Amino acid sequence: MQTLDPHFQAMLLGILGLLMVSSLVGFGLALVVRSDGAKETVANLNARIRAWWVMCGVLAAALVGGALTSVLLFSVISFLALREFITLTPTRYSDHSTLFWAFFIFTPIQYYLVATQWYGLFAIFIPVYVFLFVPLRMALTGDVQAFLARSAKVQWGMMLCVYCISHAPALLMLEIDGYAGQNVKLLFFLILVVQLSDVLQYVFGKTLGRRKIAPEVSPNKTWEGFIGGVAAATLIGAALWWITPFNPWQAGLIALAICLAGFAGGLCMSAIKRDRGVKDFGTLIQGHGGVMDRVDSVCFAAPIFFHITRYFFT
Repeated sequence: MQTLDPHFQAMLLGILGLLMVSSLVGFGLALVVRSDGAKETVANLNARIRAWWVMCGVLAAALVGGALTSVLLFSVISFLALREFITLTPTRYSDHSTLFWAFFIFTPIQYYLVATQWYGLFAIFIPVYVFLFVPLRMALTGDVQAFLARSAKVQWGMMLCVYCISHAPALLMLEIDGYAGQNVKLLFFLILVVQLSDVLQYVFGKTLGRRKIAPEVSPNKTWEGFIGGVAAATLIGAALWWITPFNPWQAGLIALAICLAGFAGGLCMSAIKRDRGVKDFGTLIQGHGGVMDRVDSVCFAAPIFFHITRYFFT
């Protein structure tokens, strides 16, 4: 069980308070709106709030449970995200043996390396060894139809859903002078800033958005939402410097970097969904789509945050 310091307890209570206020606001709006369009918007909002209660509760339990619990949680997230990613694109019977390796051999190994803090192999296992194994295993089946596309899909899935996401709990392996036993707050900082950036981009886009960034890829993303959401989340990140080993300006710059990376992740995942002709990766989380829809920004932000912190602060 992770021992939480008073500052971190205050942050968890703050999140709890924010969720309670959001629930009350959503309940009040549901009582007063009259038009069908407004009712649909409020219903969607309340579904999202209920989903956030569940997701925040699961994340908080993992953080309180300690490093091993956090690693197990993210391994499950990776498994579910990979399942959604692979399901979204067609597979052939000959791919099943390769997918067995991806789900039941390589994903557990990657998280074992995180749990045992084996950084040297953790950093190259999927980008090198899995990358080379996947096409070889597929070639051995003798099925050459769409070979490049099929092998690339599995490689992409492993990189995004397993390798990139595994950098989030890998923050717990970093040894930072004067910050021993507090790395769970780095994980909290990453998730909070990236998710707030997503939410604030949505809010600013709905209220002020006019000019679309890439309408064919993500029709709801606007320049006003992007600038307003990233700027606000960056300021929040800077204000949270006291739970990190960073000073205020460092926390602000790092928050900006992961917000930009998170936006890039969301845009690229939207491009994949548009290519496949679907709105969401899945329906597991009511009001939020699938698991991959919630961690798309984390996929890009987690490795950036991990390596910035490791390079400059360890």
